[in-house]
Amino acid sequence: MSQNPNLTLQDMCAGLPLNPLPKRQSRNPNIAHAPKRNHNLSQKQIQQAVKNALRYFPEEIHHVLIDEFVEEFLKYGHIYMYRFWPNIDMRAYPIDQYPVKTKKAAAAMHMIMNNLDPRVAQFPQELVTYGGNGQVFSNWAQFWLVMHYLSTMTEEQTLVLYSGHPMGLFPSDPRSPRLVITNGMVIPNYSSKESYDNMFAMGVTMYGQMTAGSYCYIGPQGIVHGTTLTVLNAGRKYLNLESLAGKVYVTSGLGGMSGAQAKAAVICGCIGVIAEVSEEALRKRHSQGWLEEFTDDINTLILRIREAKAKREVTSIGYLGNIVTVWERLVQEYEKTGELLVELGSDQTSCHNPLNGGYCPVQLTYAQSEEMLIKNPKRYQQLVQESLCRQIAAINKLSEAGLFFWDYGNAFLLEARRAGADVGVAGDNDALKFRYPSYVQDIMGDIFSLGFGPFRWVCASADPEDLAITDKIACDVLNAICKEGISARIEQQYSDNIKWILEAGKHNMVVGSQARILYSDQVGRVRIAQAFNQAVRTGKLKAPVVISRDHHDVSGTDSPFRETSNVYDGSAFTADMAVQNFVGDAFRGATWVALHNGGGVGWGEVINGGFGLVLDGSEEAQNCATLMLNWDVANGVARRAWSGNTNAEATIRQSMMQDQRLKVTMPSHANEQMIVRALQKHQ
Repeated sequence: MSQNPNLTLQDMCAGLPLNPLPKRQSRNPNIAHAPKRNHNLSQKQIQQAVKNALRYFPEEIHHVLIDEFVEEFLKYGHIYMYRFWPNIDMRAYPIDQYPVKTKKAAAAMHMIMNNLDPRVAQFPQELVTYGGNGQVFSNWAQFWLVMHYLSTMTEEQTLVLYSGHPMGLFPSDPRSPRLVITNGMVIPNYSSKESYDNMFAMGVTMYGQMTAGSYCYIGPQGIVHGTTLTVLNAGRKYLNLESLAGKVYVTSGLGGMSGAQAKAAVICGCIGVIAEVSEEALRKRHSQGWLEEFTDDINTLILRIREAKAKREVTSIGYLGNIVTVWERLVQEYEKTGELLVELGSDQTSCHNPLNGGYCPVQLTYAQSEEMLIKNPKRYQQLVQESLCRQIAAINKLSEAGLFFWDYGNAFLLEARRAGADVGVAGDNDALKFRYPSYVQDIMGDIFSLGFGPFRWVCASADPEDLAITDKIACDVLNAICKEGISARIEQQYSDNIKWILEAGKHNMVVGSQARILYSDQVGRVRIAQAFNQAVRTGKLKAPVVISRDHHDVSGTDSPFRETSNVYDGSAFTADMAVQNFVGDAFRGATWVALHNGGGVGWGEVINGGFGLVLDGSEEAQNCATLMLNWDVANGVARRAWSGNTNAEATIRQSMMQDQRLKVTMPSHANEQMIVRALQKHQ
C-alpha cells in the first residue's frame, strides 16, 4: 500500500488530484514490479504515446508532467503515471463506506480496489493483478476518473470503458448494465503479440487477463478450487486413486493465479512441489500460509521429497529456483536409482507471455533475467526457447517412466512447440493436439460440458461473518438438490464442492475481499444466487452480495488451447460463444459486463466474456439472477452439444425439460464410415 496513507474514500472519488498536484514519486522499492515492457515504436509513435498520456490533464500543467512521463516511458516501456499512485490503504472497503448514488457503483468500487490491493495484486503500482500483465487499468489517471464517475453515477447512466479508459457516462435505462467494459478488442489481423506490445506502449489498449480487467479477481482462492478439482480428478483418471497420500505433484509458479497450487495440493492430500524464481512471490505465499515450507537447495528438496513420500506427508514444498532445475534433477534421480519421485506434473508459469518476463530461462537467475530482458531482448528470447526445450526433454523422459503430465492452459505446450520442443503427436499435424493433453481436454472438459464451472461471490459488507453465512447457504442449497434425485456424475461434482465449502474456512482462503468460489451447474448457480438475494432482503446478510465467475467457464470463453480445446467439430477457433455470452448477459440484467481479447493463454489466442451482478435483495435482482444465470450456463452447454459432446447433449435436454421456453437445435450424428465410403466413391 502507499506509504503513510492519508487519503479518504471521499478524496479518492473527487476526480483527478490537480490542485495541488501530488508530489512526484517513483517505484516503491518494497513491493514487486512489472518488468520493462518491450515495444518497437518509432520516434514519432513514442511522441504520440507521451501525447496520449498528457491528454488526461489540463494543458497548463503539461510542462510539469512531461519530463517524468518521458522518463517513465523510456525506463519502463509504458507510462503508468506513478505520481498519481493514490496515497490510500488500497483494499475492498465495506460497500456502505463509498460515497455513491447507487450501491451498484459502490460494488464495482469494492471489486476494483480489491484487484489493486497489494495483498492481492501481483504488481500493484503498475495496476497488474495477475499473470504478469493482467491490468485493471492502463494508468493511474484512469483509476481516478473511474472512481469519480462511479461516485456520481445514477441508475440512468452507464460507464463505458475502452481498455481501461473511461470513455464516460452515457444515458441508459435502469435495467441496463452500469458498466460495459472491453479490453484489447483490436482488428483480428493486428492481434499479434508484437502489435499488442506497441499498442500497450502507446496507451491505447491493454491486456485485461480474464478477471483483472473485469474487476472480478478474488485472489489465489479463485483458482485454488479449480486446481483442487483438477488434481483430484487427475488422481482418479490417471492413477485410479481417490486418495493421493504419498503422491507427488510437481509444478511451477507461486505468483498471481499460480499461487493457488500449494494450497490445492494440501487440500488434495498429496505432496506439492512448486518451483518459483521470484523470492518475493515465494515468501509472500509462505507468509500468507499458502505455502508450508521452502528451500533454495536442490539437494535438500530431493531429500524432503523422499522423506515426505516415505511418511505419506501432506505438505507443500517450495523451491526457490527454476522449475527446469527440478525436472532435470528428477530425471537424474530416476536414471541413477530407478526411483520415480513424481506421479503428477504440470506448469503454471505465465507462459502466455514467455518472451516478456512470463517465463524465466533456467540459464539465468531472476535478477539476470530481468536485466537481460531490458538490455538484450533477442538473446533473452533465445534463452527462453532453449529453456523450454530442456524442460520438455526432461518431462518427456519422466513421462516414459510413468509421470502423468498435463498442460494447465497457460500456453506452455503451445510456446514449447513454437520453441521447437518435442511436444507433437507422431503422425498428427492437428494444431490442437500435443503429446500431453490440456487439462480441459482430459480432466475438466466433461465437467464443463455438464454445465459446471467456477461460480463465485463476494460479500460487499467485507464482514467474515457474512461469508460464513453464505458458505452455509451454498451448502444447504447443494445438499437439497442432491436429495431431489440427480445422476451419479452430477452428484459426485456436488459432493466434491460441498466438501470444498466445508473445508474452505479451515484453510484461510481469503486474501483481500470476503469471497468464495465453487463449481456449480446451472441449477445450483441459480438457486444459490436466489438464496443469497433472499438473505440480503431479510437482513440475514448485512450488505449486498456480488456474484460473478471466472471467465474460464462453460460459456465465458472461446479458447482453442484451453476452454474449447475439447471441441472437435472444427469450430474451436471461432468466438461466437464468448461474444454472445457478453451480449446476452448485458440485456438479461448483469450489473456490468466485460469482453476481452486474451486471458490465460495469451493475447490473440482467446476471446472471453465476464460479468458482475449485484444481489441487493430486490425483486429485480431476483429476476435478473434467474434469467441471466440460466442463460450464462445454457449458452455454452448448447454450443458444446452442437459440437457433438454427449454430456452436453444430455445436460441441455434436461434444461429444455425444466424450461419450456428453451428450444435448442440438436445435432444429428452422421455415420463416419458412410461418409468415407461416399468420398471414396466420388474421388
